[in-house]
Amino acid sequence: MRILFPLVLGAALSAQKPAFEELNRQARQSPDSASFQQALRDTLGAELKKGTAAAFHGGDFVLAIESDAAPRLFVDHEEVKARKLKGSSIWMGAPSVKTGTSHSFHWVVDGKRFGGNQNVPAYLPECYAAKGVPQGKLSEKMVHTSKIYDGMKSDWWIYVPAQYDGTQPAALMVWQDGQGHINRDGAARTLNVVDNLIHHKKMPVAIQVFISPGKIGERAMRSVQYDSVNDTYVRFLRDEIVPEVEKSYKIRRDSYSRAIAGSSSGGICAFNAAWMMPDQFSRVLSRVGSFTSIQWKPGVLDGGNVYPNKVRKEPKRNIRVWMSDGSEDLENDAGSWPLQNIQLANSLKMMGYDFHLAWSNGSHSGAHGNAEAPMALAWLWRGYDPSRTEEKYEQEESEKAKPMFRVKALNRE
Repeated sequence: MRILFPLVLGAALSAQKPAFEELNRQARQSPDSASFQQALRDTLGAELKKGTAAAFHGGDFVLAIESDAAPRLFVDHEEVKARKLKGSSIWMGAPSVKTGTSHSFHWVVDGKRFGGNQNVPAYLPECYAAKGVPQGKLSEKMVHTSKIYDGMKSDWWIYVPAQYDGTQPAALMVWQDGQGHINRDGAARTLNVVDNLIHHKKMPVAIQVFISPGKIGERAMRSVQYDSVNDTYVRFLRDEIVPEVEKSYKIRRDSYSRAIAGSSSGGICAFNAAWMMPDQFSRVLSRVGSFTSIQWKPGVLDGGNVYPNKVRKEPKRNIRVWMSDGSEDLENDAGSWPLQNIQLANSLKMMGYDFHLAWSNGSHSGAHGNAEAPMALAWLWRGYDPSRTEEKYEQEESEKAKPMFRVKALNRE
């Protein structure tokens, strides 16, 4: 089974014309103007008739639909005022929402749900390029041929922060599905986040490695690499990828200075790498992690479904973990993504791990994780001291005071 991780989030208006700031200003000051209505059509086009038109920047959303019948607009299941634009069949809502998470919206037309999107990111400010913040340099795409995976070829990139000068070894962070992180103003916005956090000293000077899943011939290896609960992938990083980075850059070798991140199958991969070799990676970012049975072969190979119980039964690892998921994540023959993430979070809590679970009403999407990236990375790297090589991670007192996670309501009467 192949689980593909979607990074399509809808219309990201910051890179289009008219600029979102101007569109947002007109939406709030002169929505009935002919220029604003034309701007909506130019920017959102066919999405208007589909009920999926969404423009957004930070916590400011502009949601619109073209409908002859009067529609109702719901954001995060709560009704929001929508108004008809004068002289047109366009209806618009312009809510302000919480940043650092994703939001859902839909319309109700003639009594029936219509259009919408379950995963619209409300990016934190650090997700955008900022004046005065130096930008790092992304390498050209490289191709690695593996020996551990017997000829597997993987595309990969190295991102070097502007503050790295080669006099001191840098921290290291590895991102799975790396192709989704190399576009500065794409859905992930990872380069902006890294630049901003390093500049504001919320994370150390850390070289970023973006690596894509590989192929052996025409065989896609993503699930084999990411969903298998063994040490093969982390050995691939330790013995093949990191030494390649070290040929050009000074990298710290203590796991205190190393983090690993991924989404979906890449999320369980990141956790698995640190679990198998906490001496290589101690900081884990897992988004919509596939802690399910995708690669489980009973009696032969474990899948991510085993981790909630492994955490409770096996010796504790010295790792720090940020997880995120949503109530509408996948449910299929491999398992339940939301329930498995909740169960793993409870296991980490029970065993005293330094962890955090961020929750949304989103589905299997990158929107929530991308929107909260500055907060998640700052939390993972909090307290980092370059003079140290280790730290015993302790569960936060605020987390100790909280109860276990429970499912309070079901989506049925």
